[in-house]
Amino acid sequence: QLSLFRFTVKRPFSTSHSSVDSKEMKKFQLLAHKWWDEEGEYAALHSMNDIRVPFIRDTLLSMSSNYHPGNPLSGIKILDVGCGGGLLSEPLGRLGASVTGIDPVEDNIRTADQHKSFDPVLAKRIQYKSSSLEEIVEESMETFDVIVASEVVEHVADLEMFIKCCSQVLKPEGSLFITTINKTQLSYVLGIVVAEKIMGIVPEGTHEWEKFVSPEELERLLESNGFSVRTVNGMLYNPLSGSWGWMESTSLNYALHAVKAGGQARSHATDAPPETDIQQRSATAGTA
Repeated sequence: QLSLFRFTVKRPFSTSHSSVDSKEMKKFQLLAHKWWDEEGEYAALHSMNDIRVPFIRDTLLSMSSNYHPGNPLSGIKILDVGCGGGLLSEPLGRLGASVTGIDPVEDNIRTADQHKSFDPVLAKRIQYKSSSLEEIVEESMETFDVIVASEVVEHVADLEMFIKCCSQVLKPEGSLFITTINKTQLSYVLGIVVAEKIMGIVPEGTHEWEKFVSPEELERLLESNGFSVRTVNGMLYNPLSGSWGWMESTSLNYALHAVKAGGQARSHATDAPPETDIQQRSATAGTA
C-alpha cells in the first residue's frame, strides 16, 4: 500500500540494479509511524479492509475445495507487495494465511514488525522484509499461492516489469489481486484535487495522475504476461461516512483478480470463465 517500487529495464531480475525513488521514499518515511492511526492519513486504507479483505477471502474460497473453519485461508502463502505498516497483511494473517509483507521503506517494515509483535499468533504467521519486489524474485521463484498489490501499481515506474516479477514469484494457477485508481478525468479531479488538495483524505503529493492505469491497460499487460483476468469490480469511497463500497463503474477505484496460467499453458481462452460467471462473481464478491 502506498509504496513506491522502481524497476530498471536492464537485467530486470538482477538485484544489483534495483533502485527505489529516493524522493518518494522520504515522503513515505515521514508518515511511517502513522500507519496504525485509524483517524489519520491512512484512514481510507483502514476502512478499505472492509471490502478488500472479504473480496480476497471469498474469491480464494470459491476456487478451493479445502475449508478450515476459523482459519479459511490456512495453508495459503500470500505475498503482500508494498505492505506499508501491515494494514492488509494482518487481517489476512488472522484468516490463517502465511503472509510475507515486503516494502522498500525500512521504517514501514519497522512499524509493521512492531505492530504484529503485540499478537503472538500474527507474529508466527507474518514475516516482513524491507525489499522491493525485484529483489526477492531470484530467491522466491514460484513460491506464493497469492500476491496482493493493493494501492501499489499506481506508484511503479515500469508496470510491465512489475507484472513480470509478480508472475515469476507466483505459482502456476496462483492468484493476483490488485486495487488501484483508474486513469480518468474524474480520478484526477476526485483522487488528486479533492482527496489530496481540498479534503486531505490522503497526504498531498501521494499520487501522480500520469501513473494511474486503466483496467483495460492493466488487463492487456496481464493477459500478455500469462495471466487470465477473472474479475474487475468498481470501488467507491464515501468521505462523509469514511466507508468503501462496490459499484459497477470503474471510473475511480477498482479491484482486479487475475490467475496465472497453469504449467506451460498460455492459452487464456481456456482459463477464462464465461462472462456471466464473471458478472455473477462481481456481484457477490466482497460480501462478508
